[in-house]
Amino acid sequence: MSSKRSYPPVVRHAAQLLGADVRAARLERDWTVAHLAERAQVSPRTVLKVEHGDPSVALGTALDCASLVGVPLYYDDERRLAAEAAQKRAPLIGRRARSAAAPEVDLDF
Repeated sequence: MSSKRSYPPVVRHAAQLLGADVRAARLERDWTVAHLAERAQVSPRTVLKVEHGDPSVALGTALDCASLVGVPLYYDDERRLAAEAAQKRAPLIGRRARSAAAPEVDLDF
């Protein structure tokens, strides 16, 4: 059995697109792989994995690299992004945190 996880094509393609954007933006800034790695606090090998679209790289790491070189992530306005995330997350948290309401008991004998 192989320990390497298989990802669907849509995930691989999204990772490749993000990686290509990161590489292009890094080159536009005249940054080396080592410079981006230092800024992202990861190894140069990890930056290369991001740029090659390796879907096994941690999502936070890939998004951090993208953000550092100026690749837009959803919205340029950090407050709008945070508000949108909170709005979408709140209904999910509410459903998970609340137990189902107990049925009302008729105490009228």
